[in-house]
Amino acid sequence: MAKGKTQKGREQMISVIIPSYNRAWCLERSVGSVLRQEGPKFELIVVDDGSNDETRKILMDIRSDFERKRHPGKELIFVLNEKNLGVSASRNIGIERSKGELICFLDSDDEWLPGKLSAQAEYMNQNPQLLISQCQERWIRNGRRVNPGLRHKKRAGDFFVDSLSLCLISPSAVILRRELLAEVGLFDESLPACEDYDLWLRTLYGHEAGLLDLDLVVRHGGRPDQLSSASGLDRYRIIALEKILKFPLSPERRRAAESELKKRRRIYEGGVLKRLLAQRAEEE
Repeated sequence: MAKGKTQKGREQMISVIIPSYNRAWCLERSVGSVLRQEGPKFELIVVDDGSNDETRKILMDIRSDFERKRHPGKELIFVLNEKNLGVSASRNIGIERSKGELICFLDSDDEWLPGKLSAQAEYMNQNPQLLISQCQERWIRNGRRVNPGLRHKKRAGDFFVDSLSLCLISPSAVILRRELLAEVGLFDESLPACEDYDLWLRTLYGHEAGLLDLDLVVRHGGRPDQLSSASGLDRYRIIALEKILKFPLSPERRRAAESELKKRRRIYEGGVLKRLLAQRAEEE
């Protein structure tokens, strides 16, 4: 089957969404890694979430280069938020502006390896029963490649229970069908972090995920500006777990979710107490 085609041979449009806030230093890398993808027809939607660095200048330079080189079958769209609305709102704005049947995300500090888009589009074509799949990643921490632990390795099938304790789907590695978001909803804009954890739990509640077992994403980490490095993340995991417990879960899933919720509450409450004691000590 030709890459970028549906089973009926009709060419698909793929929408790629990059949310970015004050990431001028790496935006050329992430955007360039998408624009260099060959094969399927796609649109790239970059949502600048009210940045106050050099992001808009970088975007204009990217636009100028894009128009000069002329990329057939590729469309570049910029959305410029006047205010910083958060990553969930930025992704949702991108989704609402998009027109692809397949949707991918890329965090602005990550990058795709060559062939990522065509390989995942072909995988979805060959597995029409799947509404979501992902690929493996290469991890870079503080400029050095590291090996993800076994528990972080991407997997396929029904791994809802395992995902309660650890987010096992990465936005930069995902490809999904638009109909999935119509069913499970978009990113929760009330969550400043762990918004992906929340969405993937809602997704895995009713759907299995596919896996293309290839390293097609470079995931950069180890910096304090990342949402995953922020303190108090368990507060948002608790909210996501309380939401999923309102679903009609099986007894096994409900027990696992309730157990994880108790654990996260203990951790969060312990952290709050520790911060209060530290603050009191400073005041004395």
